[in-house]
Amino acid sequence: MNDKNTTHFGFEKVAEAEKARRVADVFDSVAQRYDLMNDVMSGGMHRLWKAFTIAKSGVRQGSRVLDVAGGTGDLSLAFARRVGRSGEVWLTDINNAMLTNGRDRLCDKGFLIPVAQCDAEKLPFPDEYFDCVTVAFGLRNMTHKDAALAEMRRVLRPGGRLLVLEFSQVWKPLAPVYDFYSFKIIPRIGQIITQDEASYRYLAESIRVHPDQEGLKSLMEQAGLEKVEYFNLTLGVVALHRGFKF
Repeated sequence: MNDKNTTHFGFEKVAEAEKARRVADVFDSVAQRYDLMNDVMSGGMHRLWKAFTIAKSGVRQGSRVLDVAGGTGDLSLAFARRVGRSGEVWLTDINNAMLTNGRDRLCDKGFLIPVAQCDAEKLPFPDEYFDCVTVAFGLRNMTHKDAALAEMRRVLRPGGRLLVLEFSQVWKPLAPVYDFYSFKIIPRIGQIITQDEASYRYLAESIRVHPDQEGLKSLMEQAGLEKVEYFNLTLGVVALHRGFKF
């Protein structure tokens, strides 16, 4: 296999086209119980991480927001409440099962926002359209992270900001406990709740091959974003990166 056409799927090295298919299978499998698993795995902490992201977004009444790989719509819902009727929020995801759940959830909450099933590497939006673009726990699943980041920058208006919320490198003294929890406990929880242990083993592996805090900062800068900074949350279990387009 030509290394130029391969990428990581967890600890495996696979063809790029195969990764896209296998990631789709993961989210098809877990979509119905995705929110419940997030609550159980993080002890509800994912809600605080997302609230922090909203607080750092600078989004206000009338803003245009793009939620990339938005899944079941946690951020989209919070942004829709913040931008009001004069604003605009788009929920996007490459996975139909996740996007459908997100759309239905927002409808149940009384928010009829536009949705689009699309690849983050080829966003179907015009240049310089959005005030804010976010991607939460989705970047590490993308095959060409550099291309996806460049696309997100493309659709940002000058002065706009990209926020990337993602699992990152945990504080080193905590690493042994975190590894045990990630590789021994989370897959078992996944089996109990979703009957899918393998997908949550992939989750743990995908975190380990994702760029660390400084690595992701460099990727964002290479994509043309400026004033890139990051905020470690929960001892580095998660980091929020923020960069601007000028």
